[in-house]
Amino acid sequence: MNIIGRKNEIKNLEDLYKSNRSEFVAVYGRRRIGKTYLIRELFKNRFTFYHTGLSPFDQYDGNLMHNQIKAFYNSMAHYGLEPEEKPMNWLEAFFMLERALTKIDEGQRMVIFIDELPWMDTPKSLFIMALEHFWNSWCNYRDNVLLIVCGSATSWMVHNLINNVGGLYGRLTDHIKLAPFTLSECEEFFKSKGITMSKYEITETYMALGGIPMYLEQFKKGLSVAQNLDKIIFNKNAKLNQEFKRLFGSLFINPEAYENVIKAIAKKRSGCTRNEIIETMGTSTGGGISKIIEALQENDFIISYKPYGTKKTVKYKLTDPFCLMWLQFMQDGKAKENFWESNYNSPALNTWRGIAYENVCFNHINEIKEALGIKGILSTEQPLIIYDEDGKAETQIDMLIMRNDNVTNLCEIKFCNDEYSIEELYWRKINGRTEKLLEKLSKKASVYITFITTFGVKRNMYSGIVQNSVTMEDLFL
Repeated sequence: MNIIGRKNEIKNLEDLYKSNRSEFVAVYGRRRIGKTYLIRELFKNRFTFYHTGLSPFDQYDGNLMHNQIKAFYNSMAHYGLEPEEKPMNWLEAFFMLERALTKIDEGQRMVIFIDELPWMDTPKSLFIMALEHFWNSWCNYRDNVLLIVCGSATSWMVHNLINNVGGLYGRLTDHIKLAPFTLSECEEFFKSKGITMSKYEITETYMALGGIPMYLEQFKKGLSVAQNLDKIIFNKNAKLNQEFKRLFGSLFINPEAYENVIKAIAKKRSGCTRNEIIETMGTSTGGGISKIIEALQENDFIISYKPYGTKKTVKYKLTDPFCLMWLQFMQDGKAKENFWESNYNSPALNTWRGIAYENVCFNHINEIKEALGIKGILSTEQPLIIYDEDGKAETQIDMLIMRNDNVTNLCEIKFCNDEYSIEELYWRKINGRTEKLLEKLSKKASVYITFITTFGVKRNMYSGIVQNSVTMEDLFL
């Protein structure tokens, strides 16, 4: 079995397979995350029935429901479950599947895998009703069925399966959300491909692509990070050149609306409120914005947080590495061939690296807390802007880790190619930020100045201000 990481998910699925009752599990997560690969590798010799929905983006004859049902029938035929006649609707299709499975049932575990489930739910097809009936009337009355459904449209999976209020309410016995690889899993992935990369190179790769297995799969042995990024993103006919459009087009019915919200959020490093998103987009109304924001959160493009000192205000911050990189360099066709190699040490790339490394840290909170020895302490994490009396931004803090033990880690995040040297002017700024933060915190709170860097903090007359230091290597824990 050649699966990188996913240890908890594998154990969970194997436990469901060994269960003495029928199980209904939904596996979901963003596009290219490796959901299908995980299920196929784990159960490849154990499928009783396996079907993949047709992509609605490749349909041109206008009869998508008919084509979906026809493909479902063909999958039954492939597994030797071909009924006497072809189904006309989803109720018939699932009933025929029931009869075919009943004929071959010898009491052993039957693994039924339906991939890209959201694509099968075409308008007015009554697909969900038929799926409900299949589970409630047949699967649930047996003790040997493992029904696995999978989909990239996370919002559809959440609202139609996990939080279903109809016939599937409470019917799922488990659900598994697949997350992007961590830095440690990226390192394991590259080693499995025979690609030698330093932790610095893996981190820079993650900053551009995130931990998306399909993106990492494009890397070639013998090429530098810059050469690989040019080859798969920036050069002519690059595999990921149009990925931003494809990504949103494959997940959402009205992709441009979601793209516009992402673009609005990306304009502010610390994130935007709902009203700021509407203002940036230049729309007179926020109709539908809340649902778009919710869907972007469910698909792990953005995070939300309440700025310290506010009760109702919520901000949304872009944390998806690929979207951040694409909007910075690919939007409006700004980047040219061999862009990364030609601009490797440019101010534009160095500025991006600073912002992108912050995102790496927000995506590795657990590793940071483990390095600080506070993994078991409850906390919330957020950036913070402190404003003066006139409403002008006075100071910005990269990350606060606000802990339940009355300690707040004021985190300064720095990406550089050597130890970071604190000079007098910056030392004064840090002291100023600490004083401003202490004014906002309760009297019993303490502030620990924490540096999260690539190679640590260089010892000098000002480095004593640092109470905790986390390095890039710690993010690989």
